[in-house]
Amino acid sequence: MQAGEWPWVQAVVDGLCDLSSRDSLTGLANRRQFEASLAREIDRVARLGEPSLLLVADIDHFKVINDTYGHVSGDVVIRAVAECLQECVRPMDLVARVGGEEFAIILPNCPPAFGQTVAERIRQRIAQRQIPLLGGALISVTASIGGAFAPQWVRSSVILWTERADQQLYRAKEEGRNRTCLDTPPLTVVSAEEKSFLFNSLAQSDTPSASEMLEEHPKTTS
Repeated sequence: MQAGEWPWVQAVVDGLCDLSSRDSLTGLANRRQFEASLAREIDRVARLGEPSLLLVADIDHFKVINDTYGHVSGDVVIRAVAECLQECVRPMDLVARVGGEEFAIILPNCPPAFGQTVAERIRQRIAQRQIPLLGGALISVTASIGGAFAPQWVRSSVILWTERADQQLYRAKEEGRNRTCLDTPPLTVVSAEEKSFLFNSLAQSDTPSASEMLEEHPKTTS
């Protein structure tokens, strides 16, 4: 390969990497990248015990928007909401589109008060955004947001943590939509599945025994 060809090849490789990790409509991380990042964050929280928040957001009544204005306008709405999410988070946070009108945000090193502030900021930013559609219509949308903190000092899993956040999202919808619902670390109960992750990982490492670690970092239950 000649020296002049290398930048072109590198650009192709970089482009392929972006295709595998980015959502083509919004430019956000896709589900694959989100799940990989969430797994890394789970490991980090288990090692360091720092608070970490997972937010999941869903555009309210999105099917009505699609049925009324068409799928092209629906895509415009999705891109506008994606911009709102990016405007409300830190550079270290990861924003992903994980479904049609579904988004997720990983906020590392996120104290409870800060997490609640970010979630509410996102909700308000989306509700205040005026979105111009093709044909001249101007609409606004709302979003329901749920969030869950990772159990500290315990190795959870992508599925378990996502389920916790989804439960709060369902709660936000049941309570009327256009609202945020977060669990709090003091009320987080370590599930049997999460305990098994901890014990299995300790059994395969040189760390102190499970009982010693639980004594040093006792879990908090409701």
